[in-house]
Parts: sequence; C-alpha cells; structure tokens
Amino acid sequence: MYAIVRAGGRQEKVAVGDVVVLDRQAGEPGATLDLPVLLLVDGEAVTTDPAVLAKATVTAEIVDHRRGPKIDILRYKNKTGYRRRQGHRQDLTAVKVTDITPGK
Repeated sequence: MYAIVRAGGRQEKVAVGDVVVLDRQAGEPGATLDLPVLLLVDGEAVTTDPAVLAKATVTAEIVDHRRGPKIDILRYKNKTGYRRRQGHRQDLTAVKVTDITPGK
C-alpha cells in the first residue's frame, strides 16, 4: 500500500517505513504529524474519491530538522560593473511514515 500526499506545495509518494524530506514542518523530533492524502493505492484498488480520501490518514513521525545544500545566486550585468552574490540554504524536515489508514 502506498499513498500520494501533499507536502509543502509538492506531492510525494510514500509507503510505511519511508523517510521523506519535506520543507520545514513545525514540531520537535519525535512528534507526529498528519499529511493530507491525494491518492491511495492498495494492491489493485486505487482510491481517488475526495469523500473517502478525507477520512484517510497518513501519519508521519519527525526524525530531524536539517538544512539543504547551499545554492549560489549570482547576478551580473555586462559592461556596468553590476555584480551581486547571494547564498541560500533551505530549511528541511525529515519525516518517517509510520501508518497509512484507508478511509473506508
């Protein structure tokens, strides 16, 4: 069984036991959070009905908070002496999926 969940503006395919890296989520390591389900696949049965998916839950446990890789942002305009340099590291949260409950 696996599910497609909405996580931080993106969609992630998750199964029980998967560790997924999402945008920063509120909570301490060890806390649980529920992710909204968009699609649920259980063997041959595919569930896309919004009424049933509203009852379905994907529970995940926060493993840790981390930061992503450094991204260098460079701006340059020719012949004017304009140069800007900026860096960015995204705040991320690693979560482990502990339970997928279908909403029968």
